[in-house]
Amino acid sequence: MACGVLTPRGQPSGHGGPVFPEAGVIHVPGCPLLARPVPAGFPSPATDYVETRLSLDKHLVEHEDATFFVRVQGNSMVGFGIHDGDLLVVDRSRDPGDRSVVIAVVDGQFMVKQACRVPEGVLLRSSGPGHGDILVGPEQELAVWGVVRWAIHPVS
Repeated sequence: MACGVLTPRGQPSGHGGPVFPEAGVIHVPGCPLLARPVPAGFPSPATDYVETRLSLDKHLVEHEDATFFVRVQGNSMVGFGIHDGDLLVVDRSRDPGDRSVVIAVVDGQFMVKQACRVPEGVLLRSSGPGHGDILVGPEQELAVWGVVRWAIHPVS
């Protein structure tokens, strides 16, 4: 992710280089990270200072070679904080534990669900109004493509 170095078309560097490469611009990956958290309640009188730079790639991706991104379509997972249009960060190297939110493929259909182990098989839970759970029995084909690590969505 690039912050502050733009190409002539307004694209981050890496898509054509900086506007003035001859000026010796050195790009430090990432964006500034404030040294102190920002209060969500009563504002702090303390002055915040930039502590370091934060690369979202490094912050969100633990296993680069095993991570992929996928866009959400639908509202079946709003109770888990996953909304229509969100970008999910999915790690294929993590073993899905009981109650992990996963990208699953059931009988050829992709979905994001919470996977729960039950005596009858695996229960894929939804959390949105009007969306039921799916019980995957032994006669069905289930593949877990990865564990959802992050959901990225706009604030408003």
